Amino acid sequence: MPATPGSSPPVVLRLQGLRKAYQEGGRRHEVLHDATAEILRGEFVVLLGPSGSGKSTLLNLVCGIDLPDEGVVQVAGEDLTALSERERTLFRRRHLGFVFQFFNLLPTLTVLENLLLPLELKGRVGAEEEARARGLLERVGLAARADAFPDRLSGGEQQRVALARALVHDPDLILADEPTGNLDPDTGERVMDLLDSLVREDGRTLLAVTHSRELADRADRILRLDHGVLQETSRGRAASGGEAAP
Repeated sequence: MPATPGSSPPVVLRLQGLRKAYQEGGRRHEVLHDATAEILRGEFVVLLGPSGSGKSTLLNLVCGIDLPDEGVVQVAGEDLTALSERERTLFRRRHLGFVFQFFNLLPTLTVLENLLLPLELKGRVGAEEEARARGLLERVGLAARADAFPDRLSGGEQQRVALARALVHDPDLILADEPTGNLDPDTGERVMDLLDSLVREDGRTLLAVTHSRELADRADRILRLDHGVLQETSRGRAASGGEAAP
């Protein structure tokens, strides 16, 4: 639902008091400690943190693959902690888009078929949906490769397909996990340009986990996870005239 004039955009992601711990060698290891944050519709937010800080755990909670020991994960107004495993799976298919470090394209499907898969999982694929998928391929510069298989594409091309796939079913929230981590610097820069433009042109909401300062510099806000504590370290380029604070 769009915001009315003069109102704040709706909250797409709300994390409230998240705690998550695992048993390691007979000892309890707390990965998240009272993690709280909100992301508004249309925001591009980056999550930073050292390896092992809990970024992957947080993403798993946001997409409902795992549940917190305490706290609430709310996406598009739905409390994922109140849903069954099947309900969370169906919610994930309908409301979330994903971009992974290693692309995760199905090798036995063509580029176009990979894009249509999220729509098939939602139970609808017709002429309108195929036209939408082809339109997204045009936007990422790969319209001519619709019938190619992923192994015929470069790494950068595969990630561009993955970006289009994450958008094709009009998700409420896009989650990107190290989207440029498997690309060389030049290709990564081009993918970052494309991700930035696609998200902002369509008013999408994005949470990106990354080690890349270049990607962080493009964000509206930066969150940092360290020793289980989630903090906002910068208001991003929106408050600094185009560059995120270190």
